[in-house]
Parts: sequence; C-alpha cells; structure tokens
Amino acid sequence: TSVEQCILTHSHNSTEPRRLPPPGKLNFGYVPAGVYETLAHYEPGPIGILFHMVHAFLYAVQPNAFPHDLIVKLAKDKFGAIQTEYQKVTECVLVCVAIYYEIGFLVCAAVGLLFTILMPIAGLFFCMCRCCDNCGGEMHQRQRKNADCRRGLLGTLLFSTSLVITIGVLCAYAANQNLSSQVKNVRRLVNSNMRDLHTFANDTPMQIEYLISQYATAKNKVIYDLDNIGPLLGGRIHDQLDKEVRPALDQVLNMAGAMRETKEALESVNASLEVLQDGTGKLSLNLGQVRTSINHTLNDTDCHDEDSDATTAQLCRNIRQSLSQLQISSNFTRLPDVNAQLEKMNDVLKTDLSAVVQRVSMNHINWSVTNLVDSIGNNISSFSKAFPVQSCLSNFTIFINHVHAKIEDYYPEIDKMDFYRWIGCIALCCMVVLVLAFNYLGLLCGTLGYDKHASPTTRGCISNTGGTMLMAGVGFSFLFSWVLMGVVTIIFLAGGNMEKLVCEPFHTKELFKVVDTPYMINPEWKNFIPGYMYNDSELKLTTESLYSTCKKNQGIYSAMHLDKVFNISSYLNTTVFTKDVVSQLDSLKIDLRGIILLEAEGRQNLLDFSEAGLSEINYADYLEEVNKGVTVVDLLSFARELEAQTDLMPKSNLQSALKGHVSTLRQIHRQQIVPMEQSMSALNQSMRFLERTASDLPVSKIVLKFKKYTNTIIGYFHQYIEWVKTSLAMEVAPCKPFSNMVDTAEIMACSFVVDSMNTFWMGLGCSTLLLLPSIILAVKLAKYYRRMDTEDVYDE
Repeated sequence: TSVEQCILTHSHNSTEPRRLPPPGKLNFGYVPAGVYETLAHYEPGPIGILFHMVHAFLYAVQPNAFPHDLIVKLAKDKFGAIQTEYQKVTECVLVCVAIYYEIGFLVCAAVGLLFTILMPIAGLFFCMCRCCDNCGGEMHQRQRKNADCRRGLLGTLLFSTSLVITIGVLCAYAANQNLSSQVKNVRRLVNSNMRDLHTFANDTPMQIEYLISQYATAKNKVIYDLDNIGPLLGGRIHDQLDKEVRPALDQVLNMAGAMRETKEALESVNASLEVLQDGTGKLSLNLGQVRTSINHTLNDTDCHDEDSDATTAQLCRNIRQSLSQLQISSNFTRLPDVNAQLEKMNDVLKTDLSAVVQRVSMNHINWSVTNLVDSIGNNISSFSKAFPVQSCLSNFTIFINHVHAKIEDYYPEIDKMDFYRWIGCIALCCMVVLVLAFNYLGLLCGTLGYDKHASPTTRGCISNTGGTMLMAGVGFSFLFSWVLMGVVTIIFLAGGNMEKLVCEPFHTKELFKVVDTPYMINPEWKNFIPGYMYNDSELKLTTESLYSTCKKNQGIYSAMHLDKVFNISSYLNTTVFTKDVVSQLDSLKIDLRGIILLEAEGRQNLLDFSEAGLSEINYADYLEEVNKGVTVVDLLSFARELEAQTDLMPKSNLQSALKGHVSTLRQIHRQQIVPMEQSMSALNQSMRFLERTASDLPVSKIVLKFKKYTNTIIGYFHQYIEWVKTSLAMEVAPCKPFSNMVDTAEIMACSFVVDSMNTFWMGLGCSTLLLLPSIILAVKLAKYYRRMDTEDVYDE
C-alpha cells in the first residue's frame, strides 16, 4: 500500500486539475418583496400644451446653458471663510456672469416695471387731457365719407383684441384651477410615499430572514452528499478504476513497449538536438560568409553608376537591403539535453515488467467520514444580530410616523393658503374680465343701437350707452393694468428662474452635478455623502448615483455602499465558508489497502517510470524553437528573388557573380537546411510524444475525482454566498421609495406649482399687454357710438 500512497502523493504534487466543472445548481427561490404603490409620474393632460408653450417662451428668453460653475462658486463662497480682496474681485466677476445669464429675464422685468410705472401716469395725463376737451374729450365728431368703414374696422379690431385677451384670461384661470386641483393630490402622493416607506421597513427584516433560512438549502445538500459519500465518491472512483486503471493494467504487457518508445524518443531528442546545435553553428557561419561575399560583389562600379544604368543601381540597393534576412531564426544552443531522463529510463527498462504483471483485486474501499456540517455555518443565525436591521428599521419607522404626523398638521394651513391664493388669482382675472365685459357690452350696444341715418347729435340711447361702456372699460384698464403687470412681473421672475434653475436642470441631471461637486460643502471632503456617513470621502457615492440606483429599484445595501458599515462578503466567508471546510474534507480518509495493483517489483518499476523526470522537461521552450523555422527567410525563396533581380541586370561580371551566389544559397539549403528541417520534425514528434506521456499517467485520475467531489461540496457554500450578495444588492430592501420621494417633490414643486404659476402669468401677462391696444381702439370707437354735443353743418 505504500506504493499506492506514494503514487497518489506524486500525482497530487505534479498534476493539478486544469478545469473542473461547476457544482450542481442550487435553487434558493425568490426573495419575497412587497409592492410599492407610488407612481412618481405626472401627465398634465390638455393643459400640458400650455406648459410646453411656457417652456418654449422661457427658452427663448433664457437660451443660455445651466450656470454650473457660477452656482458652484457662489456656493463655495457661502461656505467659505472671511472674504479677501481677491474674493471680492471674483464676486464682481460672478455678478457680471449672473447678469449675463439673467439678461433675458432682466429685459422682460424692465419692460414690466416700465409698464407698471408709466401706465398710471399715462392714465392720469389722459384723464386730465380729456377734461380739457382734448384726447377725444371734445363732444364733437367731424363727419367723413369713410366713417362707416373706419367704425367697422375699429370694431373688428377691438373685438379681435378682446377675444385674444379672453383666451389669455381663460389660460390663466385654467392654470389657477389646475394648481388648486393638484394641491388636493398632494395628500394622496404623500400618503402613498409614506405607505411605501412602511412597506420598505416592514419587508426588509422578512427578506433578511429569508436569506438566513435559505442556508438550509445549501446545508441539506451538503449533508445529503456527505451521507452518501460512499455511493457518490466511491462509485466515481470505482468507475474510474474500471474505466482507466483496469484497462491500463490489462494492457500492462504493452507498457514495456511504451517504455521502450519513451527511451527511443529521448534518444531521438538527444540526437536531433545534437544535429541541430551543430548545424546551427555551421549554418550561421556559412550565411555570414554569403552575406559578406554578396556585399563585396555589390561594391562593383556598376552598382554605383546612376548615370549609365539607374536600374542596376536600384537593384543593387534592393539586394543589399534584403541581406539582413540571411540569418538563422532558431537558437538550439540554449536548450538542455535529456541525458538525465534517458539514464532513468535505462534503469527502468532493466526490469521485465511483463513478467511481474498480475490481476487487480478491487474488493472494497473503506471510508472514514466525519460530520462536517455541524460546525459549518453555526453562526449564520446570528446574521441579523451582527447586522442591526431590526433596531435601525424600528427607529426608521418611528421617524416616518413622526414626519407623517407633522405633515398632516400642515394640511389645513396648506389648504388655507391655497384658498387665499386662489381668491387672489381669481380677483386678478376678474379685473381683466371687468374690462372685457365693458368692451363686449359696449360693442354689443354700440352695434345694435347704431343708426346710420342719425346725426352725431341725435344718436340713440343704446348707441350712446355702448360708447360710455367702452370708455368705462378704458378707465378700468388704466386702473387695473399696472397692478396686473406688477404681479405678473413678480411671478415671472420667481417662476421663470425656478423653471430654469431648478426644474429643468433636475431633468437634465445638472442639478445633481452641482450637489456632487467635489470639495464644495466641505473643503476636506471630495464626496459629501460618504464623507459625512463613513468618513471616507473618496468613496464613489454621490447623490446622482444614489438616486439612479434607487430609481432602478435596487437594494439599499448596494445603493448606500453599506459594506462600509457591515461587509457581508467578509462576514459570510468567515461564518459560512471557513477553512475548516477544506481542512475537514482534506482529512477524509480513503483506504486503498484492499486494492492490489502489482507486486513490489512491478509497483516499484511503475513508480520509477512515473518519476523518470518527463514532467520536468520544458516542452514549451523546445516547441517554441521548433516552430520558429531554421532561417528568418525561406532560403529558396530568397535565392529565386535574387536570381530574378539578377536577370534584370545587363550581362556583366556583376551578373555572373550574383548568379554564383544564388547557386551557393541553393547548395546551402540542400546540404544544411534540409537535414536540419528533418531533425526539427523528428524533435517535434519526440517532444509531443513525451509531453503526452508525462500528462497521461492514469493514476492521478483518482485524486482528480476526489478534488472534484471536494469542489462540489465547497461550491454549494459558494453558491449560497454569491446568492446572498446578489440578493442584497438587487432584491433586499429595494430603495425605490427614496427616489420616489425625490420625484414626488419634483412633481409637486415643478409640475404642480411652477408650471401652473408660469402658465398663469403667461396668460395674464398677454391679456395685460393687450389692454394697451384695447384702450386705443376703445377710445377711437367710442366716438362713433356716443351722442355728440355739436356737429358739422354744411350749406346747401
């Protein structure tokens, strides 16, 4: 039995398993997961058309890119220390940049401010002017031939203007109503987000427990395989012996022939190596002499006479440049001989192996298996204790309830503030509606009451009332327009900048880049979040990466890089997959004393054969040199090319000398290279035979089967560890509720408030601006409807 043990030990040291198949796939099921109900997406419906119009207008007003550098600099200055003179100069530059960025908003605001200031002044002067019977205040109308045409044109223009003003008021009213209706959805969205947070907190412990419970799947599989180690591993070894060892021993009579072939191969290697080493030196010398001779021949005057024969000179240059290829490629002098292996094989062949062969007896194989699983993973149940999930989530649940209660307390205040806002917006719309009412009533009364046969002094009451209503609309326009424009300007500056500086960069993720700017909040922290949480600001954890990971509904463990707090890989490797697994499996005893292979002399002969040193030969070096070829360039091809170039030269001593060199090259190929190539082929065959012989010793298969079984057992634990890590990263505690909270805040701030208020000022602002032409048209048209005090008199 010592022979078998020696052979097994030798095989284990010299032949490692190249590639083992993966162990059986375990099914751990699916991690139970709750359903998050928040749909953080907003579709505005038909009013979305108005939202897009506002966005287009704001882009026209402010087409500049998001001022990332400006905001970062301002933020750093805010968090910085006492200002220096340099910082003050920098602030001046930043102010200039900010003005350039805000130029569109500033121009629009300046127009609104001028409108707000000049409109009441213009109304005051207009009133004083009419009191002095100017500006249309004189109750006298000159009669013209085109009076009816002018009246119709003025009426049409005023009606069209009033219609556009009406559309603007309706847009403002729709935006106002949309904001009020969406405020009612705030509670639903907040409640939905809070329920999702509760689902997150309640499901996470259950998911952790599921991960722990699935250790039983791997453990039960290991127990089953170990309990059945006899049929599983023993059966495999029996099969291997039946398939490989027994046939090998049945053919042991041919082993002597294989040994002789090995000896012949080693002798062939030595002979071929000797020929190649000797031939390489002679070939290198001869090729050097040929190169020197050809170089000497190319020194002929015909090769340098460019004027008389340029072709010959060019051919000489080409030949001289190609001479560097005339050198050997393989270097066999660095390869060692195989005399040591040959001597060992001569000693092996002194024993007549065929005379000592006997039948193999494989009656039984004894196994001694210890219980491996009791001590493996005995701390897996302490996983939840080592990772304080329950306590953290309990505190998180308390925090959620507290925040939710606080938010609930604000709902009455929010409703009250929204009601006041709604009243204020309705009041602003009513100011415009009042002007429109007078315009429409004035047009209606003036049109219905107008009598073309009546003179200006005899116009009817209805017509006069229409003109009076138009002038009343003019008066209210002067009273309200500056107030409306002032409110529009304020809302425009606030809502427009919110859209361009918050909402739009949120969608393009420019806002995240500002927040994630290195060293902005703290000069010592590259990334704020990991610097604050883990005191490791180099960790690649940013608000954008956190938001994007949670948006994909991946686990918070990977999103927050919680391995900095609790490294699950290290914990599982020390708890589940310990070195004890390997050591205990390696201690598994396989008793092969019941297997009689050969008697002592034959076993020693086989052992000597396996230790002949075949595996110590560096086959790669031999095969590398053999595959290179004898010379850098094929000598026959080089000779043919040289002959072809020589034939292009005129008949001369130079041509004759070069043709002589061609003959010399062909002679070298025939007498030296051809024998060397034959020796290289023999060396290649011998080396490949020896390499196969060294790698195909069948005894190592037993060890390979045991290694494969060990890797199968270990593989079950590896599968469990990888499944736990993947589940933690992708399925356990998916953090979609946190990205939903950010999206919900964006929807409420941008889609509900900013878009609605921007649409409101756009509609109200357009209506207010159109009050100017409305005033002019109403004043001119009222002259055709009101009853005049005097009229033009013409003599017959």
